[in-house]
This record gives sequence, structure tokens and C-alpha cells, in this order.
Amino acid sequence: MTPFFSPSQPRSSGLRWILTVSTIALLVALPVLSIFWLALFPEENIWPHLLDTVLFHYIAATLTLALGVGVFTLVAGVGSAWLVTMCRFPGRRLFEWALLLPFAVPAYVIAYVYTDLLEYAGPVQKLLREWFGWQTSRDYWFPDIRSMGGAIAMLSLVLYPYVYMLARAAFIEQCGSIRAASRSLGCTPWQSFVRVSLPMARPAIAVGLSLVLMETLNDFGTVDFFAVRTLSVGIYDTWLSRGNLGGAAQIACSTLVFVVLLIALERMGRARQRHFVQSPSQSRDSYRLRGWRAALACTFCGLLLLCGFGVPLLVLGGYALGNFANYWTDDFFTIALNSLLLSTAAALATALLGLLLAYGKRLFPTRLVISLVGFAKLGYAMPGAVMAIGVLIPLAAFDNALDAWLRAQFDISMGLLLSGSVFAIVFAYTARFLAVSAGAIETSLEKVTPSMDRASRSLGRNSWQTLWAVHLPLVRAGLLSGALVVFVDCMKELPATLLLRPFGFDTLATYIYQFASDEMLERSALGALMIVLVGLLPVILLSRSMGRRSGEGQTELMESEAPAL
Repeated sequence: MTPFFSPSQPRSSGLRWILTVSTIALLVALPVLSIFWLALFPEENIWPHLLDTVLFHYIAATLTLALGVGVFTLVAGVGSAWLVTMCRFPGRRLFEWALLLPFAVPAYVIAYVYTDLLEYAGPVQKLLREWFGWQTSRDYWFPDIRSMGGAIAMLSLVLYPYVYMLARAAFIEQCGSIRAASRSLGCTPWQSFVRVSLPMARPAIAVGLSLVLMETLNDFGTVDFFAVRTLSVGIYDTWLSRGNLGGAAQIACSTLVFVVLLIALERMGRARQRHFVQSPSQSRDSYRLRGWRAALACTFCGLLLLCGFGVPLLVLGGYALGNFANYWTDDFFTIALNSLLLSTAAALATALLGLLLAYGKRLFPTRLVISLVGFAKLGYAMPGAVMAIGVLIPLAAFDNALDAWLRAQFDISMGLLLSGSVFAIVFAYTARFLAVSAGAIETSLEKVTPSMDRASRSLGRNSWQTLWAVHLPLVRAGLLSGALVVFVDCMKELPATLLLRPFGFDTLATYIYQFASDEMLERSALGALMIVLVGLLPVILLSRSMGRRSGEGQTELMESEAPAL
């Protein structure tokens, strides 16, 4: 692939672009490098103690959680995608877009809701005791929601849309004549699905599954609330409860091993996607379901929608409306404004940096630049707790060095200028979600024909002028959609915010965590409902894309979130 940069332009302009891409990649890589440095050279080496006590318990819990969530999301995501794409049954057109709605609900929010409903003092068990005359918990058995099984169920209910979206797009893009050939050779619909459609969709499913597992590794609110001791919780406990940042960095390095494996899975899955024949017009409405089969399909999709979105929305809406006057206070408004401003700042930062990365890659698609852009996207694969440690280390080092110099030269102290401010949170958000924005912009730039670059250069415009006058208007939709997804992700982000926020500073996510952890769901319901409603924005965008371009758009938007290295 030849560069779009014209040789007639000054060589210094090309060097500036390469330097820009390198600087952005270095800033994003700084947290990762800092974690490895601190893990190798901690102030107090507790690695032997971690190995002898808790590390393997953290790893076992993380693997169990990831395995359970992976199996459930595969069944739910692939099954629902196949039903709404290849079958006709009552309610199918509703489920096509409605099955995306659980994507708007943070996992920790749904965990708080179902705990409130299903615990011993909750309305479900109270009703059962009234119906059957039971007196105590010894009189009957009821599954414990605060358990590994409960954490798997909660995470799966809100993460299966990742698999659903990419699997459905893959099914739509498959050539219908291939399935018709399998039927003519004697395959039943089930055999055609297992032997033909599923293997062809496997790369897309692998990408969706990798996104699910990365979100599982990142989760803190759900597993902490359910007392499931995963690596994410171990980082938090080692850092804040035991006061050992070096030990937390060592656990974070263990987490990054899982991240590397997931990235390898994602790359293996994506590598084969380009070989498939696309014929969307022949891939729909293959099987009409009637009778009990139609009822079973409708029930399966309906339960996913009801449990993942309907029940949380009803519970949170009831609490929020019933206590709106009591909880809509000046303090709550300030907390909501904090979330809004932080998320907006991060969305703008990722949009700007993502545009520079994508355009630099377009101008100079060399191996070096492509590697740097891919490395800059690594942050999305890092759990929030890991990113928080990686951000704190260099910022704290800078603060300490600056404070020492100011004391020596002017006898004044600046304190924690960066590491103790909201700048650390915005930096963590930007480094973690830059891949989302950059991926969406890259997808839009790929659709701009190279002749437009050459025409602009022939009229005397340099690369920066071409970006501003030609490309920016053309990629505006991709830029805005990427920024929107980043904004919503930042509104929901909990672990990085908990670890980096200044004293007395709260966002909606930390506000919800604080009260829900104290069994005060009513107090946190208004904030949780606001996050859910804001989370509907990218869902609406995805739904509109589904209806407008028959699967092409949602593939691009969802794949923009994958850490494509």
C-alpha cells in the first residue's frame, strides 16, 4: 500500500506526522511500561507471599468466572443471533434491535437490582414464604445470588450483546446458496447450522467473545459485591487495603497475561474474516417456525430481554420515581455534572487523538506506523484497575520530582498536582478507550477514496489542510459515533474511577457503588437509572445502523471496540 503523502511536500511534514503517532503511542504505552517496572522493582517485594497465599485463588476465581460467562454468552448471543436472522417467528423484528438493550445496563447495576430482589429479605423470597408457609431459610432452598454463579449470570445478561451483534452480522453476510446446498445434500436445519453457518461465523464470534472476556476481566463492582475474589478485586485490596502498590502491580501483570491470550484469540478470529463470500440478500428468512418451536424461540429471546433490561429498568424506575424529590439534591446534581464533564473531556480527547492516529496511518501505512497505531490501541484491553495503577505511577513520579525541585529552588510545595486530580482520571479514560474512537475513525477513513487526497494535494493543500477541509467532514459520522461510545463507557467506568478519584470527588458510578454496597439501592437508583438511560444512546445508534445497512454498520461499530493490533 503506497502512502498518500505527496513527495513534493516537505519531508519535515512527514516526520511531524510520524512523531505525532509515536508520541501518542508512547503516552498510551506509559501505563503498561510503568506497571512492569514497578512489578519488577517494588519497594517491598511481596510476590513470594502472594504466591503462597492468595494469587492462585485469584487466578482460579478469574478463570472460573471467565469460563462461565464465556459459555453463557456464547449460547445466548449465538442462539439469539441465529433465531432473529435465519428464522421467522412472532416478535422477531422487535427482538432484532431490542436484544441490544441490555448493553446499556452496567453489570454492577444489574447485580445490585437482582440482589435486592432475590436475597432473603427481598420480595421474591418473602412471597414464597407467604405462599408456602415457610418460616426460616432452613425450611427451603433458594439459590444464593451472592456467589460465583450469581456473578456469572449478572455479567452474562449484559455482555451477551457483544456476541449477538457480531454473530448476527456474520450470519447476515453469509451466502444463502451455501446453506441451500447443504440442505440439498440432506442436512436438517440444525445440521446446516452446526456444519456450515457456525464454522463460517466462528471468526466473528471469536472477536465478540474476546470483548466479553475483556469486560469480565475489567469488572470490579459485581465481583466485589458478590465477594468473588478475582484478580481485579485482588488489585484493589492489595493497593488500598494492604497499602502495597508494588504488590498490586505484580497482580496487574498476572492480569495482563490473560489480556495477551485474549488478544491472540481476537487476532486469530479476525484473520479469516476476509475470506468469506457476502450475499446478504439471500441469507434471511430461511426457516419459518410454528407451534411450540415458535413459542420456544420467542420465550428464549424474551427472557434475555426481560432479565437483562426489563427487570432492571422497572426496579430502578420505580425506586427513582418514588424518591425523586428526596434524592435530586444539589449534591447529586454536582455528582452528575462531574460524570458529564469527565466523560465529555475523555470523549473529546479520544476523538482528537484517534483522528491523528487514523490519519497518520492513512498517510504512512508503513510497518512501523501500523505497529505504533496498534500499540496505542492496547489500552482498551487493559482492565480499569490495571490502567489505574499504570497511570498513577508515572504521574506520581512526576509530581514528586516537581515538588522536590520546587522545594529545593523556591522552598514551596505543589503537592499532588496531577496524580491527585481529575487529570489522572481523564488520562486513564483516554488511554483505555482510545481504541474505540480510533477504530471508528479508521473505518470511516477507509471509505474515502485515495483520489480525493491526490486531488486536494494537486490544489496545493498540505496534509493538515487536507485533513481539515476534506477528510474531517467525510469522517464526521464515524468520529461522532466513536466519541459517543467512549462517552457512555466513561460514564459506566467504575474501577479506574474508584482508584484514581481525588478525596471527596464522586461520579455517578462511584455514587452508585457507595450506596448499593451499603444495601441502599433506593439511594443509588436515580444515578443508576441515569447511567442506563445514557447507555441507550449507542444502542439506538447500533439499532439504526442495523435497520439502515443490514448488518454492515453494526459490524463496523462493534469491531471498532476490539483491540485490533
